Amino acid sequence: MNQPGFFDVEERLARLSGLGDQLEAFSRTVDFEVFRPDLDKALSYSDGRKGGRPPFDPLLMFKILVIQTLNNLSDERTEYLINDRLSFMRFLGLGLSDRVPDAKTVWLFRERLTQAGAIDVLFNRFDAALRNAGYLPMSGQILDATLVAAPKQRNTNAEKADMREGRIPQDWQDKPSKLSHKDRHARWTLKFTKAKRQDDGNMPATDLAIPFFGYKSHISIDRKFRLIRKWKTTDAAASDGARLREGLLDKTNMASTVWADTAYRSKANEDFMEKQGFVSKVHRKKPHLKPMPRHMQRSNAGKSVIRSRVEHVFADQKSQTGLFVRTVGITRATMRIGLANIVYNMRRFLLLERINAAS
Repeated sequence: MNQPGFFDVEERLARLSGLGDQLEAFSRTVDFEVFRPDLDKALSYSDGRKGGRPPFDPLLMFKILVIQTLNNLSDERTEYLINDRLSFMRFLGLGLSDRVPDAKTVWLFRERLTQAGAIDVLFNRFDAALRNAGYLPMSGQILDATLVAAPKQRNTNAEKADMREGRIPQDWQDKPSKLSHKDRHARWTLKFTKAKRQDDGNMPATDLAIPFFGYKSHISIDRKFRLIRKWKTTDAAASDGARLREGLLDKTNMASTVWADTAYRSKANEDFMEKQGFVSKVHRKKPHLKPMPRHMQRSNAGKSVIRSRVEHVFADQKSQTGLFVRTVGITRATMRIGLANIVYNMRRFLLLERINAAS
């Protein structure tokens, strides 16, 4: 059997390009160098005067996080696939003989960014790049939230009682290794879903309520380009509506209209939007124990046509990147969801650029 040569690798890469390598499109369209100053500041590596093996290039490591987020990979799987896939190596600028970061190095890099609180800065940096490319927030904004699953916790009733009171169970305090694996920020909630018609043709009288454990991703997208402009991470039990008043509205949008479902309809939110100069297109709730007036039904239906666009964002994140929190604690969950939001905006940017090039 002949040993693979340089031209064999080049031929295989050319074939990957012909088949449509998404990572190659990322490299061609996204200027990853814009992230370098923020990465360098967050990581604060030494100048190397004390010796030791130099760290991997921060931009290379950040691109590894992009690969990981795009493909919903664990650190160990990420290490394996970088060594295995030519498309991954090309995206990272690695040759067959180059050293590849191991799983522990990937974890340490992500953890360092997490503890530095860098994800907001990185998200805003790419948002600024989108604006410079001409994708300004236009035509109003749409708000919504989705549940993001986390590994379920197996706690005793006494431990649950302590956590509800804001205390750390004594048994966890005595066992630091056990405490480090307990997620004290994720919460249980009920996920309501429409009941399906039964085999006999009857429709259940009530919808289904499914217990859910994890976090919640809150976003605001612009209506024009459907890019995420503002976001926030909370536990799964947090109210959707209250987040509207916690920095979720984008004041830079060129239009003042705000669309959202009934979870955001409250007097406090309506007063807040009026004072801030926003125009509310939030769905109205059905009157208690009364049928909804016809004009209100028509109004809500018209709003739904626009508001439903935000559902496409969550559908894309969950189907394409398998949005799921593998880590422990809300700080790391925020990092995970923030990366998913950056990667979604990158993928959306690619699509918008292709549309512009074709027109």
